[in-house]
Amino acid sequence: MNALTVVLLVILVILIAAVVGLYFLGKKAQRKQEEQQRQIEAYKQTVSMLIIDKKKMRLKDAGLPQAVIDNTPKLMRRSKLPIVKAKVGPQIVSLVCDEKIFDMVPVKKEVKATVSGIYLTSVRGLHGSLPQPAAKKKKGWLKRNVEKLQEKTGAKPVK
Repeated sequence: MNALTVVLLVILVILIAAVVGLYFLGKKAQRKQEEQQRQIEAYKQTVSMLIIDKKKMRLKDAGLPQAVIDNTPKLMRRSKLPIVKAKVGPQIVSLVCDEKIFDMVPVKKEVKATVSGIYLTSVRGLHGSLPQPAAKKKKGWLKRNVEKLQEKTGAKPVK
């Protein structure tokens, strides 16, 4: 056998093993996410709250309880999460917000929110409807032309 053929076969076997491994890891992660979603649905409650502030910040800077920080994976501690500070009853709490609704959360407004532990899952306006997040900004002349040039040269995939 040719040396090139042996090398290509070894690379092919490694690639197949990697694809199979990623398939099983993906299935495991999907099952774990479905279980977490069921737990969130089981413990959700609706509360009225005044939203004070919302930011994307690191977990250790968010003012969350130490037990929450200790139970998060090491890689997740450095990433930025959407954090909402809200007044629920007489106390001010920090809540982790769902990425999907973070743009819809109004600041300095009273809302009815669905909360599961320290996780904010949905928001409805208490007095009227919530303002919808603004549409994407128009791109400037320079940015449009840079993207066109990138598409032409193959540096960026065509839409």
